[in-house]
Amino acid sequence: MKAAVYYENGPPSVLKYEDVADPVCHPKGVVIRVEAISIEGGDTLNRFGGALVNHPHVVGYQAAGEIVEIGAEVSHLRLGQKVATVDGFGSHAELRAVPARNCWVIPDGFDVKQASAIPVTFGTAHDCLFEFGRLKAGETVLVQAGASGVGLAAIQLAKRAGARVLATASSDARLEKLKAWGLDHGINYQAESVPEAVMRLTDKKGVNLVVDSVGGATLKGSLASLGYRGRVSMVGNAGREPMVVDVGGLMGGNRSLSGVFLGAEIMTDRAHDMIQTLIEDCARGELSVVIDKVFPLSDAAGAHAYIESRKAVGRVVMVP
Repeated sequence: MKAAVYYENGPPSVLKYEDVADPVCHPKGVVIRVEAISIEGGDTLNRFGGALVNHPHVVGYQAAGEIVEIGAEVSHLRLGQKVATVDGFGSHAELRAVPARNCWVIPDGFDVKQASAIPVTFGTAHDCLFEFGRLKAGETVLVQAGASGVGLAAIQLAKRAGARVLATASSDARLEKLKAWGLDHGINYQAESVPEAVMRLTDKKGVNLVVDSVGGATLKGSLASLGYRGRVSMVGNAGREPMVVDVGGLMGGNRSLSGVFLGAEIMTDRAHDMIQTLIEDCARGELSVVIDKVFPLSDAAGAHAYIESRKAVGRVVMVP
């Protein structure tokens, strides 16, 4: 099969398009013929500095496609079924072997490219808001990096839950686009201080919850934007900056900081059912999967470079 591989960590240019061995189906797994690959923030972080599990390494969490082989111990899936899948690596390829537990059935007629972008993206946003963020109707949420895949999912889910939604982005033009998915107030972090803008927009009360997928200096701003009993759901380190923050200020306002990693619970019944429900919500049009651009798998280097340019609004997808 063809795959996007690399032999060493580094910039997008380390990605090469080469022939590699087909994956082997585990008795408790399936093999899919990949039809769409949603590039995650973790994919670019792993390419930049993560472990190379294989040599050459095929990176990537999310992909969707048709089941072409089923393990002997799998009974709830069938050949020809379309599924969205998640695993620690291996999405950037024409074929992918994954545990059957990491598959979610795609409803008939739903676009496979959109389905490929749901499990990690919407599942992470849902956990940040509800499982760990304890969001309630009427509260105010700040979504850092609102134009990212997780950001757009969080905006929609928070709005649907009855929250007031603030979000940050690098330009007024990007913020304007986010209004179509439920943004109430945008903050251009290139033009103003995020905590100062938050306090202005909340009459100095601060927000109840922040979803922060950036980390670093942005995380400091998230903590400074909290109101009394405010919470931060920290997920990822897209900014690639050191996580050095002073948490002493949390105590005085009974505030909290929670780390969120969907991967730690993705094989639980709770997370699996939650993600399946989100896929079905998207298929019914209750939530929108925003795809900014589609690249061929052969240009994985270009796709990764485009993501790192921070021009995208929503997910970047590749097709073999």
